Amino acid sequence: MQNVPEIKMGVIAVSRDCFPIELSRKRRINLIKACNKKHIPVTEIETIVENEKDVIKALDEIDDKDINALVIYLGNFGPEGPTSMLAERFGGPVMLAAAAEDSGKDLIQGRGDAYCGLLSTSYNMGLRRLDPYIPEYPIGDAEDIAGMIADFIPISRVVLGVLNLKIISFGPRPFDFVTCHAPIQPLYDMGVEIMENSELDLYDLVKSQENNPEIDRKVKEMSSELGKGNTYPELNRKLAQYELALEKFMNENLGGQSYAAFANKCWPAFEKYFGHVPCYVNSRLAARGIPVACEADIYGALSEYMAVCATMKPPAILDINNSVPKDMYQENKKDIGDYTLEDLWMGFHCGNVSVSCIVQPVMQHQLIMHRLMEPGKKPDITRGTIEGQIKSGPISVFRIQATPDSEIQAYVANGQVLNINPKSFGSIGVFAVNEMGRFYRHVMIEKRFPHHTAIAFDHAAKYLFAASKMLGVEDVYFNHPKGMLYPSENPFR
Repeated sequence: MQNVPEIKMGVIAVSRDCFPIELSRKRRINLIKACNKKHIPVTEIETIVENEKDVIKALDEIDDKDINALVIYLGNFGPEGPTSMLAERFGGPVMLAAAAEDSGKDLIQGRGDAYCGLLSTSYNMGLRRLDPYIPEYPIGDAEDIAGMIADFIPISRVVLGVLNLKIISFGPRPFDFVTCHAPIQPLYDMGVEIMENSELDLYDLVKSQENNPEIDRKVKEMSSELGKGNTYPELNRKLAQYELALEKFMNENLGGQSYAAFANKCWPAFEKYFGHVPCYVNSRLAARGIPVACEADIYGALSEYMAVCATMKPPAILDINNSVPKDMYQENKKDIGDYTLEDLWMGFHCGNVSVSCIVQPVMQHQLIMHRLMEPGKKPDITRGTIEGQIKSGPISVFRIQATPDSEIQAYVANGQVLNINPKSFGSIGVFAVNEMGRFYRHVMIEKRFPHHTAIAFDHAAKYLFAASKMLGVEDVYFNHPKGMLYPSENPFR
C-alpha cells in the first residue's frame, strides 16, 4: 500500500534518579525481546532518560535512528518533568506505558512503582497540553506491553498520515449534497492541508494527457484486473487518461505534505465533458491507498484516508443507503444469525469499491445518472462504474466531520458485511452493526452526520477511536450496547 506512512517505532525507557536505573534498563531489554518474539518491529533507544540533559541526548539518538513514533516506557517511577519534555520535543505520536512489578519475591530493591509514576507523568503531560496515547490498561509485563505497542503502530500510522495529508478537491460541493459541505477550519487546526480547484482545471489536466504513452499500459492493467467484467473495453482509454491526470496532479502538488487524498465532484456536468463516470478510476486509486471521495466530500476523503492507515487495505465511501426489506430478512435468517432487522442496512455507492472487495466485479453504467442524463438511450457517458456484491467479512464504519459551528466530531463502529445477495445495483452489500437502529437514530441523525460513511475492510474501531482522540477529536461516538442508553434515548421505548 502506497501513500501511507511507514512507522519506525522507537522504545525508550525513563528512570527516576532515586530508583535503580538498572531496573528500567532490564525491563526495557525484556520488552524488546518480547517485541522481537512477537515480530513487532521496534527500534531500541539505548539512552535512558533521568534528567533534562538525557532528553537532549535521547532526541539526538532518536533522530539518528529515524524514529517517527515513540513508546515511552516507565521501567520505574520515572521523572515526570523530563518525560513530558521528551514527549513534547519529539513532536510525533507518543505512547505511555508502565512496567508491572515482576514478582512478589522482589518487592524491596526490585519494586519500581511505575503504577504511581504514570499518574504523575499524566499530570505533567497536561501541563504541556500533550495528548499521548495511553492504552486502556497501560500497566503490564513485557508481553503485555508488546501487545500494546502492536496496537500503537496502526494508531501512529493514522496520526502521522493525517498530520502530513493534503486533500485535493476538484469542483464545488454540490447544492444537492450540501450535507457533504462542512467548515474546513478544523482540518487546518488538525494539520491537514486543503487544495481546492475547479472542474475546469480538471478538464484541462485531462486534456493534457491525451497523448501520454502510459495510457496503453494503464489500459492493459484495467483489462487484466477486470477480466470477464471488462464489458466496455473501448472505454478504458478514457479512464486511463483520467487516472493519469489525477496521478500527475497529485505528484506535482504535494508541496510540503507527504500524502494525498481527493474529494472530487463527479456529476452532473462531469459526464458530459469527460464522457464517462469516474467511479472505476476512484476504486483503482483507493486500492493503492489514495482515496477519492465522491461529491466533493472533503471530510469523506479524510475519513477514508484514516481507514487506509488503520488497516492497510483499500477503503470505500458508501451511502448508508437503504433498509433491508422484511422478506429478505426472513429469507436469509440462517445467514443473519442473531442480528435483528434494525441491525441491518445496505451500503451502496455508484461503483467506487475496489474490485478486490467485490465478489464478481463488472464494469457497468450508472443507473441513477442514466435516468437523468440519457433517458431512453443506450448508455454512453454514464458508463464506468464497478458493480457487484461487496464481499462478506469484518468492517468498520467511520466518519470524522465538522459541525456547522466548526466543532470536530467522529463516530466509529465495528460490524460486518453479510454473505447475502443484495438484489440491487451498484457497489452494494448487506451490512450488520450491533444496535445499528439506535446508533443511526441517536448518533448519525441526532449529531447530524452526513449520509456518507467510510468503510474500513477490517475491524479497526479500536485504532480509529484512539487516533481520533490523539488528533483532538473530543466527541467520538460509538454504537452503545443494549442496556447502555444514549443521553437522549427514550428509556420507555
